[in-house]
This record gives sequence, C-alpha cells and structure tokens, in this order.
Amino acid sequence: MWLWLIAMIRPGAAFIAAPVFGAAAVPLQLRIILSLAIGMAALNSVPIALPEGGLASVAGLAMVAGEIMCGIALGFAVQLGYSAAYIAGEVISNAMGLGMATMVDPVSGSSTPVLGQMLSIIATFMFLSMDGHLLLIRFIIASYTAMPPGGGMMPDAAFESIVRFGGTMFAAGVTIALPVAFTLILVQVVMGMLARTAPALNLFAVGLPATLLAGLVLLAMGAPVMGEGIVNALNGGLDLAQSLSGG
Repeated sequence: MWLWLIAMIRPGAAFIAAPVFGAAAVPLQLRIILSLAIGMAALNSVPIALPEGGLASVAGLAMVAGEIMCGIALGFAVQLGYSAAYIAGEVISNAMGLGMATMVDPVSGSSTPVLGQMLSIIATFMFLSMDGHLLLIRFIIASYTAMPPGGGMMPDAAFESIVRFGGTMFAAGVTIALPVAFTLILVQVVMGMLARTAPALNLFAVGLPATLLAGLVLLAMGAPVMGEGIVNALNGGLDLAQSLSGG
C-alpha cells in the first residue's frame, strides 16, 4: 500500500497541472483512481524502495517532494501548450471590444472572455482527438524509468526549458490571434478616420457593430489557420513533456 501511495503521487500531481484532467468538472475521485492505476503500472517498469526511515524521515519527504515536482513539470508543460488558445482568445476579445464579456470557464473554473472560452473548448477537442491524454499518461509512465522515485530532483535544465517554452507559447498565442486581431485594428483605424472626416457620426453606434461583424467574419475565415496553430502549440507541449520524461 505504501508503494502504491508513492507511485501515485507523480500521476496525481501531473493531473492537477495538466489540461482536461485538471479541470474543475473532473471529480477528485476519478483523478485518484487514475493515479492509482498508473502508479500500479509504473511499479512493473521500475522497482520502488521506501526510505529506511519511512516517509516521515528527511529522505521520505525529499522523495515525495521530488515526485510532486516531476509530476507538476510534466503536466504544466502540456498546460503551457494548451494556454496558447487562452492568450489568442484574450487578444481577439480585446480587439473586438468583447473584453468585458466574460463567462465561467468549465476547464479552469475562472472567468474568461467568451472567445477565450470558445478557443479553449476547441483546444480541448483537438487535444482529445490527437490522443494527447493518452500520450501524457505514456510520458508519465516512461518518466519512472528515467527518473525513478528517490533518484533525486529534476535537473535545472528542465525548469529552464519550461520557462523558455512559456515565452514561446505566449508568442504562439499572439500568432494564432494575429490574422483576426490585425485586421480588426485596421477596421478601428478606418472608423477613426471616418470619425475625423464626419464629426457628427456616432462612432460608438457604428464602430462597435462594424467591429463585431468584421470579427465574426474573420473568425469564420481564419478558423482553419487558427486550428492549425492550436494543434502546433499542443504538439509543442507534448514534445516538451516527452523530453522531460526522458530526464
């Protein structure tokens, strides 16, 4: 039982930080059952030995801390790739004037713009369609071979790669939103020129509907390109998780 407990710490920490698994709508009991199942499978790939002083000793606490950090790193790497859709939704919402139109996101449990929630739902569907949840489980099990419990902390290069990847995903989110956001900025520039040439024109009565209409048309036109960008971001997160699982 103690070995099962040690083995399920890493999957449980990864599921907390990973997308889909860490959603507020996923019951805690389901995550515990999945962590136990993956931990039992990991016991067949690498032997796990408890410290001599038990988990209450310094070595035991270090083992638990190492398992938590390893699991969070694997799940957070995938979460960074998933967050590119949120960034794109924030940028497009602000450009369309929908920055104040927020809804509760069922994945994160926080308030996000409506377009950010739409893109996050699309990212969830794409993540499941490309078997990202199964790949994450495979990487977690493979990490036990490269980094067995009690083998020490993750190297500093792993955390540096996560930080660098976070900056890359911020740029990826802006790139996903660029076709729509840049065109909406041009529409707003045109509205500003009309306001200067015709001061009697009510800019709020004309500009907001025009921006919303242009945004909806551009979203429909740029959906394939945006979907490809989200898939590339998700693949980048999975690639980083795979490299981390190899130590």
